[in-house]
Amino acid sequence: MIRHSLLLSLCGALAVSAAQPAAPFPAPKNLGDPATLGLNIQRTMTLLATSTPVQRNTVRVLFYGQSITEQEWTKEVTADLRRRFPNANLLIENRAIGGHSSQLLVKTAEADLYPFQPDLMIFYVYGSHTDYESIIRRTRERTTAEILMQTDHATKDSDLTEPTDPAKVSPAQWNSFMNYKFLPETARKYGCGLVDQRNLWKQYLKETGLSATNLLKDGVHLNAHGNYLMAEMVKAQLVHRPDVKMDPMNCDTVKTLPSGQDFQWKDGKITFPFDGTRVDLIGLVANVSVRIDGKKPSEIPELYSFTRVSGFPGSSWPCLLKVDSQKPRLAEDWTLAVTEASPDLKTLKFELTGSKTGPDGAGTRAENFVSKSGRVAINTNDWNLDFCYKVFKRTLPANHKMKWRAVLNGQDDVKPAGAPAPGIESATTLAHGLPNGKHTLELLSDSQPTITALRVYRPSMK
Repeated sequence: MIRHSLLLSLCGALAVSAAQPAAPFPAPKNLGDPATLGLNIQRTMTLLATSTPVQRNTVRVLFYGQSITEQEWTKEVTADLRRRFPNANLLIENRAIGGHSSQLLVKTAEADLYPFQPDLMIFYVYGSHTDYESIIRRTRERTTAEILMQTDHATKDSDLTEPTDPAKVSPAQWNSFMNYKFLPETARKYGCGLVDQRNLWKQYLKETGLSATNLLKDGVHLNAHGNYLMAEMVKAQLVHRPDVKMDPMNCDTVKTLPSGQDFQWKDGKITFPFDGTRVDLIGLVANVSVRIDGKKPSEIPELYSFTRVSGFPGSSWPCLLKVDSQKPRLAEDWTLAVTEASPDLKTLKFELTGSKTGPDGAGTRAENFVSKSGRVAINTNDWNLDFCYKVFKRTLPANHKMKWRAVLNGQDDVKPAGAPAPGIESATTLAHGLPNGKHTLELLSDSQPTITALRVYRPSMK
């Protein structure tokens, strides 16, 4: 049974949240079992709860999903976190893409999700359950992010009487299968937090006597009342649990190693073996050069990622879902110039140019494309133009240009940055995106500067 002190703590946290400001709609009587609130996201919540004016922990939060995750409830959750944890250095982004189911987000996540390196991802998406699981698994393999999954809200009154026994539902009963079998099992399998919106939403409808449509502005999307309710359900999970003892900087996935104890200068060099995908340097007072496994970070292909391709005109929908490469990349800007296109965009020709590579070939959307340098590869299945044309019912303007960047997620040489804001730790990421395994970091400097610590991130799956 949950301890009485914990119950008071959780209820107190929710009371603070609920008091800002008075709700314009009937408050839900049930926001979940207090024994389960906040489970599997306590590294994030401990970082938030232990932030003080002199120790402002940096916490990266990513909202990811489709149009429902673009709605106003995410803004209220963001505002609530900032109200409750004013001392935390919160870096919050919403990279949701309306209309893009898991079959599409599994591709856009290559640019949106893994390079962001969130501490917490709040995730809600419809679509293929296999692609949904691929996103969760890759997040576990490539980041140390905690994950808060959301089951589906109810959209029809008939949802109140749907089958709910996980032993008896199958994909033929899609909504029941997803919400009572697949999503709960996936949360358990990958150690994710879970907002049980499906059951809580149905309970709320029964409590208030409302119809499902009373919380919607169409058949799926939320009106003001629905946004209020979803925000309350997610906020209820974002609580610190004093019964979960954790040092967020020294846990299963993150280790902080102090200078002098775990490494030290010798002959102008620090040699530091580590196991993981990312390493940060904490505190620095002079220049250092970086080598990982004997190479500069810029020489390690895995440390480069592409940003999201620019949007279809008048939207945030990327014209390309994903861009690959076959040869090591450079950190540079890329421009794909459309030279010819049919009105329905099924026929398209283009020329590609890199800011460092220069002109790098021409192609069509009908064939897989590999640039002359090999630094850009485009699969025909990764064009998003058919979907954009179908939804927006317009074509590309003449001479349209699509743009993206290749980014190096590391640094060859590190210089002391200006003093951070008071209370914020001076942390520099030397590399993230390494293969998850054993590596050797070398720091080189003639002056042998003071370094406070090194921090290693090791995802829980390989």
